[in-house]
Amino acid sequence: MNIKESQKSKVKSQKLNAKDSELRTPNSKLIFILGGARSGKSAYALKLAESIAGERLYLATAEALDKEMAERIKKHKKERGNNWTTIEEPMRIADVIAKDKKHAVILLDCLTLWLSNLITNYELRITNLDSQIAKQIASLISACKKTKANIIVVSNEVGLGIVPDNPLARRFRDIAGIANQKMAEAADEVYFVVSRIGMRIK
Repeated sequence: MNIKESQKSKVKSQKLNAKDSELRTPNSKLIFILGGARSGKSAYALKLAESIAGERLYLATAEALDKEMAERIKKHKKERGNNWTTIEEPMRIADVIAKDKKHAVILLDCLTLWLSNLITNYELRITNLDSQIAKQIASLISACKKTKANIIVVSNEVGLGIVPDNPLARRFRDIAGIANQKMAEAADEVYFVVSRIGMRIK
């Protein structure tokens, strides 16, 4: 690359960075929170979100498909109180984040359940599942990086247990592991939660 091409590349990069800065505020962050099942990661994320001033949106990916899950959702809503707006969206979470203009913080809970929703949805209709989900993950990360809101994403760490004994479970573990890596790479801060204690790892 000659000097002229290098200068052009630098100018192009500056324009792209300027464009991003118009969308994100200096204080807005993408925060990624990982932990095992019942590790307290959601409670930790809520506490972190509530330390941020302004209106708050809870973006839930769970669906009340049975009585037990319906009771869980009801309990969690009660615990959050009236200071939260809740949107339940199992699939199109990137669209919700991209369209939101009023909230100071958006808490997405959780990434792995969203991936499960995608896997069960696409499995019936298309063959190239991994490619389709990779596009969805890229779209989500793009939406998170462009919004003015602070984004907190909660996810399960699925790589610390034994290797699953069936193909679907192994596929889910692989997809979730890759998604977690990509989200952690894009995030401004990453926390790993054990027993409701968060350790900053990035």
